Amino acid sequence: MARLWNSAFALLLVTGGLLGLTLPFGKLAGGAGLPAMVWALVISLGTGLVLLGVLAVRRVPFRLTTHRLRYFIIAAAVSYAIPNVLLLSAIPHLGAGYTGIMFTLSPVLTLLLSMLTGLRRPSPLGVAGIAVGFIGAVLVAVTRGGAGQAADLFWVAIALLVPVSLAAGNIYRTMDWPAGTGPIELAAGSHLAAAAMLVAGLAVSGDIEAVSMLGEVPLLVAAQVAASAAMFAFFFRLQAVGGPVYLSQIGYVGAAIGLISGILFLDERYALLTWIGAGIIGLGVAMTTRAQRQAA
Repeated sequence: MARLWNSAFALLLVTGGLLGLTLPFGKLAGGAGLPAMVWALVISLGTGLVLLGVLAVRRVPFRLTTHRLRYFIIAAAVSYAIPNVLLLSAIPHLGAGYTGIMFTLSPVLTLLLSMLTGLRRPSPLGVAGIAVGFIGAVLVAVTRGGAGQAADLFWVAIALLVPVSLAAGNIYRTMDWPAGTGPIELAAGSHLAAAAMLVAGLAVSGDIEAVSMLGEVPLLVAAQVAASAAMFAFFFRLQAVGGPVYLSQIGYVGAAIGLISGILFLDERYALLTWIGAGIIGLGVAMTTRAQRQAA
C-alpha cells in the first residue's frame, strides 16, 4: 500500500480506473430516472462523508480556516459540482463511452492552461500535441456511436465543457493548495462543499423530491459511493505526487474504461470515425506526454 501511495504511475491507473466507473454508473442512474444533479449529489455527499469518517478514525482534525474554506468552495464548484452535472446530463444523450472520450481533452487543456498561467513553459512538441488532440476531438464531436449519425451539437457542447472545467480545477488546486493540508482532508471538504451547492441547486430547480428515488437503486448508490470515495482519496494524493498535468491524464484511463464498459455492459456501439478520432487524440496525448517528460 505504501508503494502505491507514493507511485504516480500506480496512482494514475487506480484513479483513472475508478473515474471510468462513473460513466456506466451514471448511465444506469439516468436510465432509472434519476436527475443528473441528484446523482452528482450522491457522488459528492457520499465521498465527503466517507472521507470525513476516515479522518475521524485516523483522529485527524478537520480544520476550517479562511484559506481552506475558500479552497473548498472554489474547488467544489469548478472540479466537482459543475463538471459532474454536465457529464451526467450528457451521458443519456451521447452514451457513456462517447462522453468519456471527452475526458481525453482534459490533459491537453490542462497543459495549455499551465502554459498560460506560467506553471509550465510551452515547447514546440507540446503545442503540436495540443493541436493534434484538438483535431481528434473535433472528429469525435461530429460523430456518435451507432450508425455514424451526427451527435446532437448541443449535448456535444455540454460534454466539451467538462474537460474545460476539469482543466481549470486541476490548475486551481495546485496553485492554491493550503500548506500543511493532507489530500484526504481536501477531498472531504471540497466534496461536502459541492454537496451543499447541489442541494441548493435541487431546491431551486424543484427536483429535491427526486432524492427519494435513490431508495429504488440502493446497490447502485453503494457502488458509486464506494468507487468515488476511493477515487478521490487517490486523486488528491496523485495531485500532490504527480502535479496537475500528470494528474489530468486520468482522463485517458477513464475514457478507456468508459468505452470498454459501454461496449461490454451497455450495448453501445461507436462509428468508425469516432474510433479514428479517439486514435488521433491518443497521438496528441503521446506527444504532450513526451513533451512533459522532456521538460521534466
